[in-house]
Amino acid sequence: MGNGMTGKGRVTIREVAERAGVSVATASRALSGNHPVPAATRARVLRAARDLDYVANAHARALVGGGRKMAAVVVRQVTSPFYAQVAEGVEAEAADRGWLCVVGATGGDPQREMEFVQLMREEGARLVILVGGVVEDDAYRSRVAHYAQALDASGARLVLCGRPAPGPELPALVVEFDNEAGARAITGHLLSAGHRRIVFLGGLPGNTALDARVAGYRAALAEHGLPPAAGHVVDCGLGRAAGLRAMTELLKETREFTAVVAGDDMVAAGVLRAIADAGLRVPQDVSVVGYNDIPLAEDFSPPLTTVRTPAEELGRAAVRIALRDPENAAGTHHLLGTHIVVRRSVAPPGAPPEGPS
Repeated sequence: MGNGMTGKGRVTIREVAERAGVSVATASRALSGNHPVPAATRARVLRAARDLDYVANAHARALVGGGRKMAAVVVRQVTSPFYAQVAEGVEAEAADRGWLCVVGATGGDPQREMEFVQLMREEGARLVILVGGVVEDDAYRSRVAHYAQALDASGARLVLCGRPAPGPELPALVVEFDNEAGARAITGHLLSAGHRRIVFLGGLPGNTALDARVAGYRAALAEHGLPPAAGHVVDCGLGRAAGLRAMTELLKETREFTAVVAGDDMVAAGVLRAIADAGLRVPQDVSVVGYNDIPLAEDFSPPLTTVRTPAEELGRAAVRIALRDPENAAGTHHLLGTHIVVRRSVAPPGAPPEGPS
């Protein structure tokens, strides 16, 4: 990984020209694609550039008017309200600076993520921002290490937004929020209302964001003196459909719970629907809380008590911090706070029905 992958080892066009056996001018023409160059010569230059992992220096291109001030944000899906808000934050902060913002969606496919990062590197993006929780396995660790080194080598910066860095020595900036504290606080809110049989619905084992939320849920139960066995985690993953399916199953199996902590607000939407379909009411029969405070959460029926995560601020901070301190941002970690938004989806267990509010 050391060859041409560190800031100091940046590959020059002169090295590409030498390897291809052509003049620097010819190499430059072949790589820019703006001038006629014999096909065989171009192929030789491109092969040399690939072998050396050469990327045209965005700063040099900017001097001749070809560079772009561009930030790229890479999300799993653009339809998720949380991802959309983070991307809006990146876009807003980029626009404030006269920069262009490009959004790419991967559908969770590592291959597509890799291709997009490489394309952004070739296009001279100055910032590449990867958003959202991930399953942090060895493949992810080596992939992110490669992105960080390769972007650093071409004068760009990698920002991990809402996910941890695989190692402190990587030239990547981390901006995330405290998932565990948010889940601990919202579970504590249910416990304070008198609930003791609380289900966490929406786990996704190995996913960094959801594992932290489950840990916060368990920590709150322990703080209130409940045994570990009191924790009940349903690993159904995220999304409204997952919440609806898992809650429908759970209501068929057991009514041995009085409250649900949903993995996020979209899961909570499915949970609310399943409870209504079963002829039960929220919060009189079951209390429900969510996570993220998406814009629609206050329009749910009833309006959802949830954890406000600073999604747009996360996107803004990713750009601001990376640009404010380009030298020292490598390896630094910024943690944004969360807070509870109390609405009407929680009542004490067995509470009498509320009058009109």
